[in-house]
Amino acid sequence: MNSDVSTTQATASFRFSLSFFALLSAFVVLVVMNARASGLLEAATAMLVTSVLAAGMAFVLVSVFDSKRTAMIVLGAMGLVLGLFAGGIGGAIAGTILAVLIAHFVFWIHYRHYLDGLPNYLTSNEVLWHYTYLAICSIVFVFLIAPILVIIPLSFNVEPYFTFTEKMLAFDPTGYSLRWYDLLLTFGMNNPDAPRDLSWWADAWDNARWINAAKNSIIIGFFSTILATTLGTIAALGLSRSEMPYRRAIMAILISPMIVPIIIVATGLFFFYSALGIQNWGIPYLGVVLAHATLGIPFVIITVTATLVGFDHSLTRAAASLGADSFTTFRRVQMPLILPGVVSGALFAFVTSFDEVVVVLFVGALDEQTIPRQMWNGIREQISPAILSVATILVVISILLLTTVELLRRRSERLRGVTPQ
Repeated sequence: MNSDVSTTQATASFRFSLSFFALLSAFVVLVVMNARASGLLEAATAMLVTSVLAAGMAFVLVSVFDSKRTAMIVLGAMGLVLGLFAGGIGGAIAGTILAVLIAHFVFWIHYRHYLDGLPNYLTSNEVLWHYTYLAICSIVFVFLIAPILVIIPLSFNVEPYFTFTEKMLAFDPTGYSLRWYDLLLTFGMNNPDAPRDLSWWADAWDNARWINAAKNSIIIGFFSTILATTLGTIAALGLSRSEMPYRRAIMAILISPMIVPIIIVATGLFFFYSALGIQNWGIPYLGVVLAHATLGIPFVIITVTATLVGFDHSLTRAAASLGADSFTTFRRVQMPLILPGVVSGALFAFVTSFDEVVVVLFVGALDEQTIPRQMWNGIREQISPAILSVATILVVISILLLTTVELLRRRSERLRGVTPQ
């Protein structure tokens, strides 16, 4: 009796697996053929042949191999050989990765490992919706991140093009170079071909345009972040108090720079600064720092306010009952608990300043060239892959900052008891 049940379950599993891979491969071929604008008969034939081959390959994998690791090794070797003959080193790498993923996916479906980690009470429709939701999120993620990831390999192109060359696609080492990263150091120097001694680095520090733009961005971002974090934290503390009148209206006004189109904000700041004559005050970067602080304050207010939502105000009353004044209460009680939110808001304010170009174009002086403004000038005057190198560096910096924000968010939740230690 048990052997009959096992045979029935194995047959049902085979039917499900083979049908699933046949339909999935047919769908992939349909998308590819539609992109190529192929005829109906050609597309139907390709879908039928691919479905049969995919179902046959899945049947062979689960019938011949008992171990998923062995199947992945064997199929990966086959993909390596076929890819090497079809497309060289690049094809070999792509073929190996694709073959290994296919073998893993076949065993994952056939032995129903997709149920691992899910509650036992879920129905088939609920399991289907779970993975449909994950697939939709993955598609959206790829749609958003793919244009960013494309620029990273292009920044290593040895040729002055914004396209992948044949050598790059074949993973030929001669098709890659760091010349555009080196150009970030030498562009604008008086003597870029001199020996790279201390005088060469001094020349780069004083005259290289990208280095000067980086210095300006860091200086402006630092001071605007300090100002935005200070003012935003004070505003968030005030807005978190229940006795604060017109809290909603004040909040709407304070976060309006994040909602209003940036071109309107830049135009308004330009006329406002012109009326004040701020450019005649003799303080470098003042207009841009104030403008970027205006743009960063909403992010600080939102993050600190979100941190204060779970704050226990009885702690401040207890500190006051023990004789602590307002400043001591803030420094010793409130600040340690809301510090992750403050730092997160500061990071967002810094990224906002570091990435902003429209306001700088309106209110910045000629010598206040930031990295985004230098990139804008480079696109207008001389299109160079060095822009891709800068973009790659900015992407890496953004990833590091966002990772820091996420770690701080988790720490804040642990401190507030939202998640277990």
